[in-house]
Amino acid sequence: MEFDFTHLDPQSRYRLLTNFIGPRPIALVTTRSRAGHNNAAPMSFFNVFSHDPAIVVIGIQPRLTGEEKDTTANIRRTKEFAINMVDMALSQQMLVCGLGFDSEVDELSMAGLTAAPCTNIDAAYAAQSPCVFESRVERFIDYPRRTLVLGEVVHMHVRRECLDREGHYVDPEQYQPIARLHADNYITSDRQFVLKAPPIADFIKPQGD
Repeated sequence: MEFDFTHLDPQSRYRLLTNFIGPRPIALVTTRSRAGHNNAAPMSFFNVFSHDPAIVVIGIQPRLTGEEKDTTANIRRTKEFAINMVDMALSQQMLVCGLGFDSEVDELSMAGLTAAPCTNIDAAYAAQSPCVFESRVERFIDYPRRTLVLGEVVHMHVRRECLDREGHYVDPEQYQPIARLHADNYITSDRQFVLKAPPIADFIKPQGD
């Protein structure tokens, strides 16, 4: 089958993209509301795109009315946000945070999560999250139905048991983030395997042969 995206309706494009590009990591994004309350919302249009500088990107849709969601409005005002990674232990709370609460409802509290103060930005993060990226806005890219937020990571919190003994690499037995596939389907990274590339010499003949 062939799909011409230049003539396809937006919902069909969404369905195809999210069905076949996955799994997509989930960012539970926490921000500070104008009144000082904690806002938390899950985003599955999220990933890391650079380490130097350390850039993460989240994509946020507006409401069906066209009005910006609380997360977008808070980030525009404060230029700061935190990304809380989600594992199985946090999965149900993540779903609660995604419900359509009023703007001044503290979703962290509503989900039964413990709010901890960030170190370098004015926001809170979920203390139960295995790792958190404190971020400051690097730029916005606005489309009619999507805002891309590029954030520079300025601080990271990691639960100690998620790292190996030396503190350099993830311990896959301890850090198993979940990711979204499509619709209400998710996956967890509880099965890992090693792939090593063959030497390039196996494919290049020496000159003169």
